[in-house]
Amino acid sequence: MLLCGVDVGTSSIKVSVVDAANQQLIYSTSYPEIENEISAPEPGFAEQDPEHWWTCVKQAILKANFSKSYNPKDIVSIGISYQMHGLVVIDKEYQVLRPSIIWCDSRSIEIGSEAYAGIGKSYCENNLLNSPGNFTASKLAWVKINQPEIYEKIHLAMLPGDFIAGRLTNVFTTTNSALSEGIFWDFKANDLSIPLMDYFGFDSSMIPDVQPVFSNHGIIAVNVAKELGLNHQVQVTYKAGDQPNNAFSLGVLEPGEIATTAGTSGVVYGVSDSLTFDQMNRVNSFAHVTHTKDKTRVGVLMCINGTGILNRWVRQNIASDLSYNQMNNLASQSPVGSRGLVCLPFGNGAERIFQNRNIGASFDNLDFNQHSKADLIRAAQEGIAFSMAYGIEMLNATGIKANKLKAGYANMYLSDVFTSTLVNASNVSVDLLESDGSFGAALGSGFGLGYYHSAKEAVSNIKRINTYEPKVELLSKTLDAYSYWKESITQKL
Repeated sequence: MLLCGVDVGTSSIKVSVVDAANQQLIYSTSYPEIENEISAPEPGFAEQDPEHWWTCVKQAILKANFSKSYNPKDIVSIGISYQMHGLVVIDKEYQVLRPSIIWCDSRSIEIGSEAYAGIGKSYCENNLLNSPGNFTASKLAWVKINQPEIYEKIHLAMLPGDFIAGRLTNVFTTTNSALSEGIFWDFKANDLSIPLMDYFGFDSSMIPDVQPVFSNHGIIAVNVAKELGLNHQVQVTYKAGDQPNNAFSLGVLEPGEIATTAGTSGVVYGVSDSLTFDQMNRVNSFAHVTHTKDKTRVGVLMCINGTGILNRWVRQNIASDLSYNQMNNLASQSPVGSRGLVCLPFGNGAERIFQNRNIGASFDNLDFNQHSKADLIRAAQEGIAFSMAYGIEMLNATGIKANKLKAGYANMYLSDVFTSTLVNASNVSVDLLESDGSFGAALGSGFGLGYYHSAKEAVSNIKRINTYEPKVELLSKTLDAYSYWKESITQKL
């Protein structure tokens, strides 16, 4: 019996096929080969075409099937991980009405700020656990205000994973976790937020039916099963935003456990057993995949928009002759602190840790006579690591104390420079595990199907690859460089 996981990322779609019995990866692939672009029709805008995601999902599944590493007919369930906070709107014929306004879009910040006051600060903090900010609800309000002709045609508004599941099954559902990341969910009422819906003038009929995260979200449509070579009884049994799913895939399920990832964005995500919120709205709280009415499991998330996307920018514009592995090796030839070169990685929209301000990215103290390509690459990776350490400090302020982090051995964590910088700047060790989003989504589908008896059982066989501990010989230099980096932030703010 096989499980399939689909990770709908910003850059590409990844698919993994897992043996349910031993929880071992059989095959994994991604599509397309060239990273998907983000459209920015105006400054601060960020959009992608949901139908392009769907095309990439199908191509990734077909590509995996073509490997002949398994029998596609043995796949029994599909789990979906997806980029968080995006907005997809469809009409009554289930046709997409406009490009998705994705997670790093900042056009609705002012709308969210006004809603924070209009709905009420106390209600937002205690019931929504967040300001509406530039999350999905505020993005939908932007459409209502600026594109009323489109808004009038909306039959359903949803998150990216809800859309992909709907394309697979022709059934559109959502979850409390998805609605919480869109800031639609009232944690105390355990239901859709009526005050938010009333404030924005949204009709609750445009929200898909709410189901548990781990449940039957639909059986694959006959025509889709035929096109993809799958059994027509395959069920979609799990959907979660990429960060709650990343935590699940790393076995981060209970209070005090902390996950981190550094893909396009960089995240530190801790689990709490209380309705935790940050009064300064620098970190955000969402329903974890294991959150229920009777068992509070809130994921407190610190996000840096400009992480892997900065590393990609450096490669495209400074080191196009190098692979990412070669970049990592070259960065290690520059000393800790990059010879005084400081990089601020905040060039991918407004950052929550700065209360939705966009302070931009920069390389400071660049000396043409001293700094080399190695220094530029290292400064970028140190800047990303320092920004995540900076966010960990904010997470600590909410009561999520980072004693150890868990991360998949992928993306920026493939770099010794990045990983050791984060560990020494935050003075927190990191376990690197053999897991990623699509792998976790596959295992999640196994629990949603009922094959595993608990979420803990579903992720019980994840392998640890390595552990990075703070190193005495690097602590002082790294902390000095981190302190200097924070001074640069202070000047910007």
